[in-house]
Amino acid sequence: MNRLPVVLAGCAIAAQIAYPLTSGQARDLVTVAVVTLLAAAGLAHAAARRGAVWTAGFFAITAGIGFASEVVGTATGYPYGCYAYAADRLGPALFDVPLVVSLAWTAGMYPVWYVASLLAARSGISRPDGNRERVTRIALTTVGMVGWDLYLDPQMVSDGQWSWCNGGGLPGLEQIPLTNYLGWIVVATLMAVGLDLLDRTGPVQQGTDTVPLVLFVWTWLGSALAHSVFLGAPELKYSALYGSAVMSVLGIPLLWSLRRRAGTGARV
Repeated sequence: MNRLPVVLAGCAIAAQIAYPLTSGQARDLVTVAVVTLLAAAGLAHAAARRGAVWTAGFFAITAGIGFASEVVGTATGYPYGCYAYAADRLGPALFDVPLVVSLAWTAGMYPVWYVASLLAARSGISRPDGNRERVTRIALTTVGMVGWDLYLDPQMVSDGQWSWCNGGGLPGLEQIPLTNYLGWIVVATLMAVGLDLLDRTGPVQQGTDTVPLVLFVWTWLGSALAHSVFLGAPELKYSALYGSAVMSVLGIPLLWSLRRRAGTGARV
């Protein structure tokens, strides 16, 4: 087994555990470390399973589209709404968008895409041409990414990493407009379509699913615990509910699938 993705994922989880224990500049450094380590863990696993070319394509689609959407978003208010990043908090920036933000899209997308692909392949609804399976995978990916943002955005806004010009969002999260989630639907769907096209190329190597599956479940359940217990902002108790509910659309079928696989003795 390639140990590098496991080590990187373990370091990322350790950094996330340390997050509530920090404040100020130390928390900013931990935030950057978490994003970088999560992205590196996903890319290392992808390289081991799909090869360098596929991994480079995955990074280009997620980080490239994500960063472009942030640049357009901060400049025009589309597709997310009017918002701005805090200056000098998350490292070097280009066009007023911290470069680490592009890695955040990669970090969030890899486990979500992996789980969505697994569930779509096992859904039993695919046709010979695979169209329904691809549509299901794209839809599940979009749902998973919106669920992830229901954790991410409230946590980062609470920490002052970015702010919104207008509110009017979900109950308890009024400081984040609903346009943000509509923007995530658009951008995540665009990424998922690109990844679906990419996924038709390159062989899949033998290996384990442990890293992306653990990272998904950790994000889903660990974020809910952190928001409801370990992070003090009252609005995060609402994000714990929203994020866990939306990510459970993938999480509950995943746990059921893993339970069935464990019962058959299949390799994870």
